Amino acid sequence: MNVALLKQWRHSLVVTALLAGALSITACQPKQETEPSLEESISEEQAVPMSAEPAEPSDVVVDAPASEVADDTVATVNTGVNQITYLCSPELEVEATYKDTNQVMLVTAKGSVTLTKTNEASNPEVFEGATAIDGTTGFVQWRVAHKDRETGVMRAAGTDTTNVTTYECKKTQ
Repeated sequence: MNVALLKQWRHSLVVTALLAGALSITACQPKQETEPSLEESISEEQAVPMSAEPAEPSDVVVDAPASEVADDTVATVNTGVNQITYLCSPELEVEATYKDTNQVMLVTAKGSVTLTKTNEASNPEVFEGATAIDGTTGFVQWRVAHKDRETGVMRAAGTDTTNVTTYECKKTQ
């Protein structure tokens, strides 16, 4: 064997080793699986576990006159309840729970108060209460405006009703 032939073989061997290395590296790379199309997903039959036994009712039936159980039960229907959290300036977080269309309960770090709507308008809605947020003598006024009650203004005073604090509030969600 002569030297030129050995160099040619060595060159071929190096190129072959590089190609084999490149192929093995690309073979190890994760390949993204194709997702089934909407038509394939619809046509697939999906297994739904079913029981051969009928479901048992979880409601307890009381066979007694309403007058006997009237004191034992309390029914509450929460229709029309809407909770919104506001961040106010000066710094105060207010959680407003609107009950029906005539009341709002404001909860803050300083306390809570339930206010009654005093106007017929929907923009702004005006609610007022005759006690301070902490439950002492005073007043609280709450006005909310815009669609979905996005902004609000709260005016509050304690026993000194001339010292009124005004908060400008914006809905957080």
